[in-house]
Amino acid sequence: MPDGIALPGAPLPLSIAPQPRREDDPALAEARRAAEEFEAVFLAQMMAPMFEGLETDDLDEGGMGEEIFRPMLVERYAQALSQSGGIGLADSIVRELMRLQATAATPEAADGADR
Repeated sequence: MPDGIALPGAPLPLSIAPQPRREDDPALAEARRAAEEFEAVFLAQMMAPMFEGLETDDLDEGGMGEEIFRPMLVERYAQALSQSGGIGLADSIVRELMRLQATAATPEAADGADR
């Protein structure tokens, strides 16, 4: 069985296993904030084309004001989505950042061998 594929009921590989939340860890809080910001930017980029084709009706044409504020509305939608759980991208980013941080913190011997 290839690495990274888990059978039903089998434990998840360490790289994709949910990590316990340590709310008091400042590194985790910073990683979470950065990951949610990245996810919000990604979602805004994905949602922007969805709103470009919308036309307003004759009664309340938005004109220049709507053209200016529509991207801001899309950004707020994306931020709200990201902060309420998003699409799981932030969770994956946090997991990977914490894994990389743990790997970087592993001391190496003078000869380069892991201990």
